[in-house]
Amino acid sequence: MASDGFKDYFKILGISRNATDQDIKSAFRKLARKFHPDLNPYNERAESEFKEINEAYEILSDEDKKKSYEEYLSYWFRNRDGKSRDFYRKKNDNRFEEYLHFDDFLSDLIARFSGVGQEIYSNISSDKNTQSLNLDAEFNLKISFSDALNGTKKNLLVNDERIEVEIPKGIKTGSKILFKNKGNIQPGKGKRGDLLIEVTIKSHPIWKVKGLDVYADLPISLDELALGANISVPSPQGDIYLSIPFGSLPDQKLKLEGQGLDNLDARGDLFFTLKLKFPEKWSDDELRLIEKLRSVRIDEPRFSWVDQARTYVSKM
Repeated sequence: MASDGFKDYFKILGISRNATDQDIKSAFRKLARKFHPDLNPYNERAESEFKEINEAYEILSDEDKKKSYEEYLSYWFRNRDGKSRDFYRKKNDNRFEEYLHFDDFLSDLIARFSGVGQEIYSNISSDKNTQSLNLDAEFNLKISFSDALNGTKKNLLVNDERIEVEIPKGIKTGSKILFKNKGNIQPGKGKRGDLLIEVTIKSHPIWKVKGLDVYADLPISLDELALGANISVPSPQGDIYLSIPFGSLPDQKLKLEGQGLDNLDARGDLFFTLKLKFPEKWSDDELRLIEKLRSVRIDEPRFSWVDQARTYVSKM
């Protein structure tokens, strides 16, 4: 670093001046892992290196900032000894002469290409009190019904860093998990925000989740509805025996307390909605029994309906 504070960002990242975008990203990732504050606690040198690595990446990973920096870089190398300034002066070099210090150029560069650039650089170059940046990051994590039921662990890649997320059983859609110091990194400073993960339970073909309660449609036959039955059915907690009451009706709900999702604080319920399902093809015996049922049936299903329909029509 020269007396005017100049920084060679290519040298800081250990790459050549014709490095590709992928080269820049790879070099940054490698060095960021090496000097990350979490891996080097209480190491001031590592913290300083980490800040410069982030500052270099902030400039070189942006096409416009990189172009302006490269122009300044060429200017600085041509004029660094202070003796050959007039001999090597090129067109547009004079626009850099207004910067007495590299920090002045960098501050102007970031401010030109970012609405918050000046604020970022103010935090990098001085200890003055400025409006703090919101470095917190949010991530929406979709999990399966099984993950919500039993709990699980997920490995996520956030800001090029692997983070293990523990999902407790019984977690609800909309629940949020906070990870301190795992959010966005302030370029050049190394300061880091928090990571907030919001959980969403993906839809399941059978089980529908609302809070800790679980809902499902249960196909049921005509005889099971009419006569009642004890049947074996799956549930989130495993196979169970379910009693269908005598004379049940289609769309009637059966509640099983404590058979939904559970967490450390509470346990939800399980609701089955009875859905009458006819066979796709009736057997001859079934049809004969249906004919018998029709011949002995005493209830008229449309009695009240017909009366109301006729009354409504007469008043029109």
